[in-house]
Amino acid sequence: MTSVYDLAVIGGGINGCGIARDAAGRGLSLLLLEQGDLAAGTSSASTKLIHGGLRYLEHYEFRLVRESLAEREVLLRAAPHIAGPLRFVLPHHAGLRPWWMIRAGLFLYDHMGGRHILPPTRTLDLRTDPTGAPLRPTFTRGFEYSDCWVDDARLVVLNARDAADRGADIRTRTRCLRARVEDGQWVLSLAGGAVARARVLVNAAGPWVSRVLADVVGHAAPARIRLVKGSHIVVPRLFAHDRCYLFQNGDGRICFAIPFETDFTLIGTTDEDYTGDPGAVAASAADEVYLCAAVSAYLRLPVEPARIVWRYAGVRPLRDDGAGKAQEATRDYVLELDAPDGAPPLLSVFGGKITTYRRLAEAAMRRLAPFFPAMRGAWTAEAALPGGDFPWDGAAALRQDLLGRYPFLAAATAARLIRAYGTRAAAMLGDAADLGQDFGAGLTALEVAWLMDHEWAREPDDVLWRRSKLGLRIGTDGAAALAQFMTARAG
Repeated sequence: MTSVYDLAVIGGGINGCGIARDAAGRGLSLLLLEQGDLAAGTSSASTKLIHGGLRYLEHYEFRLVRESLAEREVLLRAAPHIAGPLRFVLPHHAGLRPWWMIRAGLFLYDHMGGRHILPPTRTLDLRTDPTGAPLRPTFTRGFEYSDCWVDDARLVVLNARDAADRGADIRTRTRCLRARVEDGQWVLSLAGGAVARARVLVNAAGPWVSRVLADVVGHAAPARIRLVKGSHIVVPRLFAHDRCYLFQNGDGRICFAIPFETDFTLIGTTDEDYTGDPGAVAASAADEVYLCAAVSAYLRLPVEPARIVWRYAGVRPLRDDGAGKAQEATRDYVLELDAPDGAPPLLSVFGGKITTYRRLAEAAMRRLAPFFPAMRGAWTAEAALPGGDFPWDGAAALRQDLLGRYPFLAAATAARLIRAYGTRAAAMLGDAADLGQDFGAGLTALEVAWLMDHEWAREPDDVLWRRSKLGLRIGTDGAAALAQFMTARAG
């Protein structure tokens, strides 16, 4: 007889994996279904930031900003290996938002979120500060404020890993074909012929949320979802310092230029409505030209599309609040619970952003609490993610300890392993003196085996672009060797 899970979650992005982790830690039995790889969609296509959203203040989204600001340090403490503080430089553009308006917004930003670790805003003289050197000389003053960066795809995987460690059943590359109510339970028909049963169904399919409602559950798809495409480009490093730029564009949008993977600069994002298949989204030539022009308006040396080494795009599933422009649509989340006449509940997740995923998961569990009266209470605010059980500023000490235990590691490789696995890096290396086949950039057979055994990696892109960003450094020969190794090992 098929066992019955308390909860079945459709969607292996940040919201689905966050809900799975929270629910598993409260003692619920749980099944998570992801049609592809974890974080294969929107959740690996973000700007890699944990931020309050300074521009959301212009749209009076004070609750969202306050919640986001508070979450920065919660996540910084929970995952100091994959997240860290980042200082943002906002050059003042005399033709756009006035100086007093920006200063007022940053004052609110500094005082709304219970900041304890991150330093406050300060004004800059760009004629003397090192951050002014890459800029055009017309930009003479600006502000510097705090937010954080995060490895978005690893954040998803670590939430799934924690959920699995607490008993959740995580199934990647498993599509749910049909979900119907039978005998007071959800009966899920899965690709390959398997069947699963659950007391509650959570639809956290991101940009596919309406499609799941219509095609899988058989409900009328709501008209509340607005798909917004965000594109990003990566170029060789544009500036020597470790701070990030926030540039205001003449069309009202903003653009970031962020230090990325040591040797590169990440530029993004665009905001435009999208109507195609979320699985086929890609950065267009027009997106690349727009992003290059946006940063070139501020930099002494222009950025040309020919310099792009990587580009990616994602589709943000936003709640349709009737905003006229895509960049004005709310990033807040909405949870819709459908449980008519005692039928098994269906909870659908609309909107949200990576910064507030943990709070979204808590809100989801509050909505479901009446159906699980014995469920334990909230717990994630003080709990480290796997590998994150060390001080928020302790990565350097952890790296030195790893080098002491494994002196054959290159310093750059040791730093990358700590940033990926934290305190679990040593568990991955074990007592090995030989790390096996080297695919380039310090990626070895031992690490790939760990990713396959512990982090659901099945294909080269899972390793090169989601579990890491080594696709920026490993060429076609290394990728081909990796594919051969993974195929042989899986077989």
